[in-house]
Amino acid sequence: MSRSRRINPTTAALGTSVAGGLLTSLSGAGHHVGHFFRGRFPSIAVTGMTGVGKTRLADRISRHTTPEEHAEVGSATMERRTRTTRRGRGFRFRVVPGDNAATRLSALDEVFHDDPVDGVLHVVAYGHATPRRVAGTSGSARASREELMAQEIEDWTITSHRIASMAVRRGRPVWLTIVVTKTDLFPDQIEEAVRYYSPGSGSPFAEKLDELRSLAGGASLSVDVLPMCSPDGPIQRKGRCAEQLAALEARMAQLSGHV
Repeated sequence: MSRSRRINPTTAALGTSVAGGLLTSLSGAGHHVGHFFRGRFPSIAVTGMTGVGKTRLADRISRHTTPEEHAEVGSATMERRTRTTRRGRGFRFRVVPGDNAATRLSALDEVFHDDPVDGVLHVVAYGHATPRRVAGTSGSARASREELMAQEIEDWTITSHRIASMAVRRGRPVWLTIVVTKTDLFPDQIEEAVRYYSPGSGSPFAEKLDELRSLAGGASLSVDVLPMCSPDGPIQRKGRCAEQLAALEARMAQLSGHV
């Protein structure tokens, strides 16, 4: 003889309600954990044309070492670095390839659309980027400073459009720091170089930057311009480079709400 069990509708409804509430709580907890992690470890895109020193800069900030032979030829894929401080905070860097390849466009889509970053370090070199041959070819490359400056503008035009598109979609401000690297190659022109990349200076680069600020909205995009030199060289220069790196890290911490 089979025995049937009668289920109380009220009890069943209560169980469903409790289960639904638990799932909602877990979902909400995941959102809060993700928000908490992102607040402590904001993501930063490192952009710029090939040869300006993006990987070296990310390595210095993250205390990472890339083999010399790899750093010289650059990377055709997006590289990732993480910097953790003693206070349990830090940054997650995504270094976008500088070569105009499909991997670069895919990386730009990722950092500015698919999984938008919290800030951008755009690296420039005032016409002193290391010339590199097209991927897949060997041998040294040659380019005049004027050609490198023109390539830098072309690269910035593509990147700035992506930044503007991201900024108008965001509910909070986006920060941009333009890092002028290799300043040890033009020590007497550092102020001139910083002015060239600054908003409102009237330079070809600044005109593109002003267009970006107009598209994104002044309140949605903060812009800083900071110089950076290579730590290789005399001890006197190493001290100056350490100061410049410390200034960049301090500004990043301010912009990310770490201080």
